[in-house]
Amino acid sequence: MPDMAGDELAAELMSIRPDIPVILCTGFGRETAKEAARAAGIQELLMKPVTMEDMAGTVRRVLDRVKKRVKG
Repeated sequence: MPDMAGDELAAELMSIRPDIPVILCTGFGRETAKEAARAAGIQELLMKPVTMEDMAGTVRRVLDRVKKRVKG
C-alpha cells in the first residue's frame, strides 16, 4: 500500500472497531512477524506466497472463532 503498511492499517481499523477480525498477509520474517501480529491483536498471519487452500482455511478458522465469541 502506498501510504501505510498492513500492520498500521490493522491497528487503525482495530482502534475504530476493536472486535474486527484481521488476517495479515506478509512476506517478511516469519517468527518476528508472528510475534508482532499476536502482540498487535491480529487474528492470523499468512506468510507469502499463499495458496488458496491456506487462505480459505485461515478465513474459516477466524470466522469460526468470531462465531463462537458471538454465540458464547
